[in-house]
This record gives sequence, C-alpha cells and structure tokens, in this order.
Amino acid sequence: MSDVGSDEFDDERSKLGEYEGDRNEAGERHGVGKAVLPNGDIYQGQYENGRRHGQGTYHFKNGARYVGDYYQNMKHGQGTFYYPDGSKYEGSWVEDLRQGHGVYTYPNGDTYDGEWLHHTRHGQGIYHYKETGSEYKGSWVNGKMESAGEYIHSNHRYKGNFVNNNPSGQGKYVFDTGCEQHGEYHQAEQDRAEGKWGELASTTVLRWIPKCITGLTPWTPAKDTSGGEKETASAEEGAEN
Repeated sequence: MSDVGSDEFDDERSKLGEYEGDRNEAGERHGVGKAVLPNGDIYQGQYENGRRHGQGTYHFKNGARYVGDYYQNMKHGQGTFYYPDGSKYEGSWVEDLRQGHGVYTYPNGDTYDGEWLHHTRHGQGIYHYKETGSEYKGSWVNGKMESAGEYIHSNHRYKGNFVNNNPSGQGKYVFDTGCEQHGEYHQAEQDRAEGKWGELASTTVLRWIPKCITGLTPWTPAKDTSGGEKETASAEEGAEN
C-alpha cells in the first residue's frame, strides 16, 4: 500500500520519508516496499517489522549504491557497495562494516582479495597492482602488510617478513632462473630536514644486505629470541616454498 494521500502516515513521512509497499497489522513496513528518505536516499527491497531486513538496494544521493543483505537496518551478510569514486567492494558485511572475505576494487584498478575486519584489510589477502602487474600475497594487520608475505613480480619474487608495509629483517629473492639471493633488509633513517611548516621531518629508507646465492630452497618464517622472525631454509635444490 502507499502512504501518499493518507493522513494517517503524515507524521511518519516527515520522519522517515515516503513509503510505498507492504505493511503488517501494526502498520509497520513489512514485506517488500520502496522508501524515499527525507535526505533523498532511496531504498527498495525487503522489510521486517519496520526495518530494512533481507535483500535490498539502497541508493545514496551522492551516487553510492549498496545491493545485498540487510539485517535490522544494517548491511549484514553478502553485498556489493559501489562508491562515488568508482571503487567497489563485493563480499561479507557485519553490522554495516566490511568484515570477513571480500574483494575491493580501487579507483586506479588495484584490487585486494582477502580478509577484512572492522572495514580494514586484516588477515590473509592478496593485493594486485594494476599498473605494474605485481602483487603482494600474505598477512595484513590493521590495513598494513605485516608478518610473513611475498611480493610477486614478473620474473622474480621476494619472500620475507614485513613491518608497516615494508620488508624487514631476513628474507630472500627468488628468481625464475632457478636461483635465490638470501639477505636482510635494514631500515635506515635519513637525515632530518625542515618540512613545509618548519617542523623536523625524517624519512625511512630500506637497505638490502645480500648474504649468499643458492639454489631454490623452502622458506618459512620462524620466531627468533629477539621477538622478531627469522628465515629458516634447507639446502635442497629444486624445491621451492
């Protein structure tokens, strides 16, 4: 049924906008309907006892759009969100947040396929860089590359540990030619320089220290006594992790 022209729902329209669709015996939105909210947003889909619940499509006036599951007015379950900047997330939602497994396509064409927690990349995932074709595959913590992972390029890959989006500590470069270069990354702080607003600023640069070249060897991260992680590798040629 429709609210339009009904005095009974004048007060509801002023608070919740216009609605056309099914209702339950209590007069609540229930079943399938379409609502135009006071701010211009539009929702069309399923309701239960006055709340968005089930499958639905929500159009935001800024151009964004969500298509998927709702639970008690919240995005919850599986759904796709199209953002105004052209990016898109398709995957799992928990109480209006990206959480679980999902794929995010960024405006520049990069993609992240992996686990999310509280709207942030967290867990195991793969980030693909469209411009270079390279990708990072490994662990994420609060949106950053952390712990064990690998950078995969067209003809070689780097396997090691990461801290704050950068390789750190022991690792190795694996080349398609069938050899590896083992070594260690060190972070060195450049000289401090005066920034735009007069404050002192410093940048961190990475320095790769090569140690040896071997045949292909397995690599697994292992905790060391200092609380970090170290590389453990066997000398079996022809085997790759």
